[in-house]
Amino acid sequence: MPGIAVAAPAPEGDLAFHGTVVMDEDRAEVRLTPRNNGPAEVAGATVRLRWSAELADRQELPSQCVREDERTVVCGLGALVAEESGEQLRVPVLLRERPAEVTLEIDTAWSAGVVDKDRTNDKMQVLVLATGDAYAF
Repeated sequence: MPGIAVAAPAPEGDLAFHGTVVMDEDRAEVRLTPRNNGPAEVAGATVRLRWSAELADRQELPSQCVREDERTVVCGLGALVAEESGEQLRVPVLLRERPAEVTLEIDTAWSAGVVDKDRTNDKMQVLVLATGDAYAF
């Protein structure tokens, strides 16, 4: 019909995050490698790292990361080519106290309008004990 605009379907991508998290006393470090399983390229993506314990006021975060609130850090991952892994992200944080354990929630915060129908590999929780051991996700 003339005059009716139809929106193009949003491109589909499949973001996945793999890595480790280590906690020792009041320090924790996440090492995360993003992957786009495709089929579409993701022009830019961000990951949200939310801790069950409050972060210390002062943090020395990587340049692509910012504090969202007292427990959350958001980091830019850049563009992610389909069927390829992105660069590894290393995020050290200082916790306000020295908990025996924390839960880390990892989630895609933004994916440049690309639809991800499989959230099982980019939205997860990891229980981290303050043992200095690496916990994989």
